[in-house]
Amino acid sequence: MSADRASSDPRHELLAAYLEHLSHQRHLAAGTRRNYFKDIGTLFELNPGVVLERMQPQHIRRSVAQLHARGLSGRTIAHMLSAWRGLFSWLARHRGYSANPCLGLRAPKAPRGLPKALSPEAAGQLLDAPAETPAELRDKAMFELAYSSGLRLAELVSLDLAHADAIRRDSELTVTGKGGKTRGVPVGAKARAAIDAWLQARPLLARVEVPALFVGARGERIAAGVVRARLALWARRAGLPLHVHPHVLRHSFATHVLQSSGDLRAVQEMLGHSSISTTQVYTHLDFQYLAKAYDAAHPRAKKK
Repeated sequence: MSADRASSDPRHELLAAYLEHLSHQRHLAAGTRRNYFKDIGTLFELNPGVVLERMQPQHIRRSVAQLHARGLSGRTIAHMLSAWRGLFSWLARHRGYSANPCLGLRAPKAPRGLPKALSPEAAGQLLDAPAETPAELRDKAMFELAYSSGLRLAELVSLDLAHADAIRRDSELTVTGKGGKTRGVPVGAKARAAIDAWLQARPLLARVEVPALFVGARGERIAAGVVRARLALWARRAGLPLHVHPHVLRHSFATHVLQSSGDLRAVQEMLGHSSISTTQVYTHLDFQYLAKAYDAAHPRAKKK
């Protein structure tokens, strides 16, 4: 939706108030709020002239059908429905709207894809590459930490020097994830060594007053896009056939910890998942590996 059309649409005043609520009450990240704005704006575009108070389930069903006809996946439509549902729930609580037209409506089913993960060998091939320049030492520290602790990209780039002090002191890290929730994660020896090496080189890149642990070429906090580009470059140099993005390191962390421990609850806590069902996807990634581990470890699994 163009800026002129948005400014002339009274529905956007309600949307602005809702986004303000998300920012101050639920502490959602700026990127998440932008996604809400985009998804709810799509609802407005699909229903021109329909005031929110008069929005009915048939409007929502028709909108879902239009999105599906455009080729959007069930997962994408489900995210949009969630954003719409949240808006109308807020309008019911804070603006006296009588009903939520999204209740009971679901997106078309889509096959659930499994997250891609590196094998332990591929992870080693990526992370064991030599690092000599300050930028390379920074990259190695970022990637080792992301893989060691299962960090999201937003969590990684938000780290400050104070976090490095905690890592050195406790071999642990407290991060703030989605919804402002904090969690503690362990930091492995190789990640700690990579961070120590980066801290020695950091003054060559960072501006003195910048508190960020990881900085870019201009000395400011590193941007998420730079992390993605650098990781893709490292993967290509390592000869990995898989396109490696930061979330692949998080998936690899979860997969490898689960393979080694079989402790789904521990993986859930370290990933910061609010629901165990979100973590359970990792149980399907390498069932054969887990079956072999069971055969080797369980006293009644072995044939006498």
